[in-house]
Amino acid sequence: MLILRTLLAGPAHGHQIAKHLQRTTDEVLQVEHGSLYPALHRLERKGWLASKWEAKDGKRELKYYRLTPSGKKQLAAEESKWKQMAGAIARVMWPLKES
Repeated sequence: MLILRTLLAGPAHGHQIAKHLQRTTDEVLQVEHGSLYPALHRLERKGWLASKWEAKDGKRELKYYRLTPSGKKQLAAEESKWKQMAGAIARVMWPLKES
């Protein structure tokens, strides 16, 4: 879900995705490349991501990933499930006090 959400902003290569997740979570999430790249490949096999090798500014080629229309639908479904799960956990952790 976090990878899909990151790519909603536009195409990015793996290192950019990892750094974005690290920065936006105040360093709480440290995505290891050994976990990230297999996840990117799985998402691509499912049709939620597409990739293309590109060379920027004459530098070496990097594989850029982008969200597909199917990936956008999946992101919406995952966000809905996440909101439901987070709400359920919050109700257990911080129950409303009865008056």
